[in-house]
Amino acid sequence: MAEVNGYAGQLVFGLDIGTRSIVGTVGYKDGDRFVVVAQRVKEHETRAMLDGQIHDINKVGETIRVVKEELEDAIGRKLTEVCIAAAGRVLLTVTTHVEYPYGSDKEIGSEDIYALTSAGVEKAYKEFLESRQSEDMKFYCVGYSVVRFYLNGYPMGNLEGHKARTIGEDLIATFLPEDVVDGLYKAVELAGLSVANMTLEPIAAIQVAIPERFRMLNIALIDVGAGTSDISITNDGCIIAYGMIPVAGDALTEAIAKHCLVDFSTAEKIKREAGDRECVSFEDIMFLPQTMKSSEVLAVTNPIVKDMAKQVSDKIKELNGGKPVSAVFVVGGGGKIPGYTEAVAEELGIARERVALRGEEVMQQIVFEEDIKKDSLLVTPIGICLNFYEQSNNFIYVSFNDKKIKMYDNNKLTVADAAMQAGFPNDGLFPKRGKALEFTVNGKARMVRGEFGEAAVITVNGNTADINTPVHANDIVEVSRSTAGKKASCTISELPESGDNISVNVNGQKIAMPKFASVNGLLQSGYYEIQENDAVEMLNFYTVKQITEFMDVILDSNMNIYVNNKLADMDTPVYDNFSVIWTLGRMDSVSSQEETKQKEEQNREQEKEQDKNEEPVQEPAVHSIVVLVNKTPVPLEGKTGYIFVDVFDKIDFDLSRPKGKGIVTTLNGRPAQYMEPIHDGDVIEIYWQE
Repeated sequence: MAEVNGYAGQLVFGLDIGTRSIVGTVGYKDGDRFVVVAQRVKEHETRAMLDGQIHDINKVGETIRVVKEELEDAIGRKLTEVCIAAAGRVLLTVTTHVEYPYGSDKEIGSEDIYALTSAGVEKAYKEFLESRQSEDMKFYCVGYSVVRFYLNGYPMGNLEGHKARTIGEDLIATFLPEDVVDGLYKAVELAGLSVANMTLEPIAAIQVAIPERFRMLNIALIDVGAGTSDISITNDGCIIAYGMIPVAGDALTEAIAKHCLVDFSTAEKIKREAGDRECVSFEDIMFLPQTMKSSEVLAVTNPIVKDMAKQVSDKIKELNGGKPVSAVFVVGGGGKIPGYTEAVAEELGIARERVALRGEEVMQQIVFEEDIKKDSLLVTPIGICLNFYEQSNNFIYVSFNDKKIKMYDNNKLTVADAAMQAGFPNDGLFPKRGKALEFTVNGKARMVRGEFGEAAVITVNGNTADINTPVHANDIVEVSRSTAGKKASCTISELPESGDNISVNVNGQKIAMPKFASVNGLLQSGYYEIQENDAVEMLNFYTVKQITEFMDVILDSNMNIYVNNKLADMDTPVYDNFSVIWTLGRMDSVSSQEETKQKEEQNREQEKEQDKNEEPVQEPAVHSIVVLVNKTPVPLEGKTGYIFVDVFDKIDFDLSRPKGKGIVTTLNGRPAQYMEPIHDGDVIEIYWQE
């Protein structure tokens, strides 16, 4: 597109290549206005296009050549470049939802959002390909947009800066088949033109019908063409969905042709006149002249109009999350049939005045230098021209890892877009965590995450780049896949539950021992490397045997073992702050209640034997004492002397049933030894430590 003498601005040539006709428009931008210098329309002589798709490239190319030459004659200049649009009939969309969990709260940055969106596009592309496995056809992703973000499962306008455990998004991606794109390019080339810009027909129509300031509203646009009714929906300032139903103006024409017994072109003429006149005249295939009231024609088309309205309304609600839109704008020739807008309003359940044809009222900034009536038919052709000023779209070639790929250029292409088009996996761009380790501790699920790996190494034309680096035609992109980090690992000693030691008094010496763990029923030390799905139970006791192994002590088989002054064995459990005593034979420095009783019994037996064989001897003088135990007087009698453990015979204190971590014993305010002597008036405390 170059400056042309005699015109205020840069001339733009746009072609609306439709099913029924081709509309060529040449104009230029003058401030806020768009001036149409010339416009020419040429209907296809045969049905070279069906439902918006080229079937006969040569015939379509020839029709384009005719339109181009007529425009060249009108403006006095040669046209070499053209703006075109791909029909909604071949536009395929996928809506998907993607989520990414972090496990713990993480502040979300722009790269997190970009990674989420990239994952969404990749998922949409995979779902799209899986749904079309039977077709041996290549598709291009020509656009995508985020419909809604989610923060921990709740809708959110913008994720950046928030802390989240999980982020997600709903995303819509749009695809075009390669043969459709190639067919359009080939037809244009046959007419001696090259493509300056390519857009999508729904986008072109919105360019005129729904100005930017209205796109914050939930509005649907229906472009009713010949073969299809194309749909696009706006909300929150952007286009959130595209769709299509395969029925439009041609279905009405075909019904009229059958009813009136005429050919297709005559039926098309009858359809157009029925909306403007009371009666229509025509000649049927028997060459007989006929006159029919327009009301009869409309009666023939009315069931089809209602069916079209229902199909398009159902599709609008489907694309809009199951609910109707606030308003509907209708463009295109097929939407001009009487009763169509009313039927759409009824099917959507909205007021009739909120469904309306858009023609002259949306063309206030469009000026025609030729005598052309402003009409809804012109919305898409002019939108194709206007889109040139918004963004210069085209297909470009890029080298990606030595592979030549074709991309739809919307002036916003990045390395990530190139990677997706080349089929490069999304997880190959971002650093991956090593495999997580999952297990249970005391019955509760626990997960340890793996380490992050290295990000992908990216260059564009030999220069260091990242996933956000823009790419242009003929760029050389090289990407080395990102790596996964080390898999997660964890030992018993690294668990928070293993932090506290078990402290035990062994033969008067305080011993601190690390906690043991039971893993899948087997005892393991703190050095044990936890495995996937292990069931870990932290133990808060040692057996006597485990204590001897920890202390590297071998007990004589004749030794007596006491736990909290009760006779025990090697399997007796020992908890935090318990006391353990082992000794050969009788205890000399330490004893227990049981040992004391045995000693007293032995003394009595010896005394009886002496009474039998010897002369009477003077018995040792016995005496009684009273001690204060836990603030209660306790009398002791019948002995010549008393030791600390004698108190246990006189108080209610069950040593066999632990009620705490250990026993606290004091004598006159200081720690007591079980075998030390006690005297009248001593103050004693005995209790379980919590």
